[in-house]
Amino acid sequence: MFPLHRGRRLRVNESIRSLVRETSLSPADFMFPMFIMEGENTKVEIPSMPGIFRRTLDLTVEEVKELYALGIRAVNIYVKVSDDLKDNTGKEAWNDNGLMQRAIRAIKAACPEMIVMPDVALDPYSIYGHDGIIEKGDVANDATNDALVKMAVSHAKAGADFVAPSDMMDGRVLRLRQGLDAAGFHNVGIMSYSAKYASAFYGPFRDALDSAPKDADVEVPKDKKTYQMDYANRIEAVKEALWDVEEGADMVMVKPGIAYLDIVREVKNAVDVPVTVFHVSGEYAMIKAASERGWLDHDKIMMEQLMCIKRAGASLISTYFAKEAAILLNKK
Repeated sequence: MFPLHRGRRLRVNESIRSLVRETSLSPADFMFPMFIMEGENTKVEIPSMPGIFRRTLDLTVEEVKELYALGIRAVNIYVKVSDDLKDNTGKEAWNDNGLMQRAIRAIKAACPEMIVMPDVALDPYSIYGHDGIIEKGDVANDATNDALVKMAVSHAKAGADFVAPSDMMDGRVLRLRQGLDAAGFHNVGIMSYSAKYASAFYGPFRDALDSAPKDADVEVPKDKKTYQMDYANRIEAVKEALWDVEEGADMVMVKPGIAYLDIVREVKNAVDVPVTVFHVSGEYAMIKAASERGWLDHDKIMMEQLMCIKRAGASLISTYFAKEAAILLNKK
């Protein structure tokens, strides 16, 4: 229909482009993943994730207050567990005075309106670095689910708004919903990692928590491919998300982010609950490394990737760029 229709008329200047822009970002679209360690007044930068730190509880609380002031309304928290507390049962995960439980209480006391979503998986607590209990050379699905229920209920007791199971055990969402309800926590939600792929993009995250699978004196899986998804699969992601919604998930997650935007759109089209996307550590690290070498414009590529994740269908983006992006958005 040229010349009657000219797409460039809607691109003449920024004012026109902003009028017709289909997707927008705000700080409320972001969730910030945080790493917490024991101690006081200390933070340790993660070498493979420049600008991201493990923080002690006091500094975590101060950071949460800053995030809230920027307009960020959710944090996803992980703890670095001392080696002497790790075993094959994960029992430290439901210690009411454990680091995770103290962190939840401290954050909610200091910033009650901040939504706290603690990670539910056993890998930080496992001597083998796996997301579940090892039995007969494999991760035992149902025994792990029993442990995850105890973990989730302890998080709810501490004040968590949502629990975030990242383990990928079959049936764990139903078990968590039943366990939370039985304990009286009907209003504690579940954000399920529904389509979590066995991805090489997680390397820096595992550095942060020392949670990679480890060599052992017993037979254990050498990787997480028996429970995390094969990155060749697309239809399976939709199936997993639908199962989790049927089991009671209030939100579902796709992980990783940028490399999996086709999956984000497929899941968004299939479910009737919000879709969270995890813009993961490896994706963060690549942008940082390329921008440090002058190969990419850091802020431009950061905002482009976040916008693309939102455009693909994300209701919430868990990203290590949350604070930096919120600062940029607040300047506009």
